[in-house]
Amino acid sequence: MEYQYTMPEVTKNMNTNLIYRGDCHSVLKRNFPENSIDLIYIDPPFSFDPKYARLWYDKETLEMFDEMREGKVKHYIGWMSKRLEQCHRVLKDTGSIYLHCDWKFGHYLKVEMDNIFNRNNFQNEIIWAYKSGGSTKKRFSRKHDTIFLYSKSNNYIFNPLKEKSYNRNLKPYRFKGVKEYEDEIGWYTLVNMKDVWNIDMVGRTSKERMGYFTQKPEELLRRIILSCTDKCDVVLDPFLGSGTTSFVAKTLGRNSIGIEKEKKYLKIIEKRMNPPQRKINEETKLEIKI
Repeated sequence: MEYQYTMPEVTKNMNTNLIYRGDCHSVLKRNFPENSIDLIYIDPPFSFDPKYARLWYDKETLEMFDEMREGKVKHYIGWMSKRLEQCHRVLKDTGSIYLHCDWKFGHYLKVEMDNIFNRNNFQNEIIWAYKSGGSTKKRFSRKHDTIFLYSKSNNYIFNPLKEKSYNRNLKPYRFKGVKEYEDEIGWYTLVNMKDVWNIDMVGRTSKERMGYFTQKPEELLRRIILSCTDKCDVVLDPFLGSGTTSFVAKTLGRNSIGIEKEKKYLKIIEKRMNPPQRKINEETKLEIKI
């Protein structure tokens, strides 16, 4: 049975600011018209750690993980392909999709994305670099995730973000026509953001932490949403998890639609959208209707 959780609407033109409970493939197929979404961020399950997987995932997903551990990736890629095809269908021609993955399956998923979205619409391979995680003496420490950015066409929204680029020796260049700034580190200019993002993971002591083991940092979603949407655009997250995408979208004045299969995750999302300790706009309150 499919449930629908709603948040008060910001726009009267679309049935947005919803959280659907169900499998994203069937929810997208049944409820979403073609060319209706401006931005998709998709962070599918790819963790093999039995300690966490058996705590959070249902039987079907656990069986898929078992096959993946045995080297049978065909089932997982087929499972993902169906969902990516639906994402392509609902995405506007001016829209973009960010696919979040890691070293285990990124290369397989890149081929699927090339086939579904057209390899000519591949725009960036973003490296999210972080400090957390283990290390080994057998190889270099694995300290990054990969995020593939595809557009649906060549006519897509992109708002370049800026970042600091510190001058050599941290001293002013004083080049004509170049604006320079100074902070506690030294002198810098503002340049277009690069495709390597150094953002801390959501640690155990982080104020953002909601108890969801693969929770993504708000800063990561802030960059993604700002770069490829304008105010009041619609952002979709087919694997909503702890609700980071919906939360950040609301704080940035975007409309959001989330899909989440597990009921226990919805409790985390509700807590996040109604936190008594955090000051947020009244529109972000989650209203549960079953």
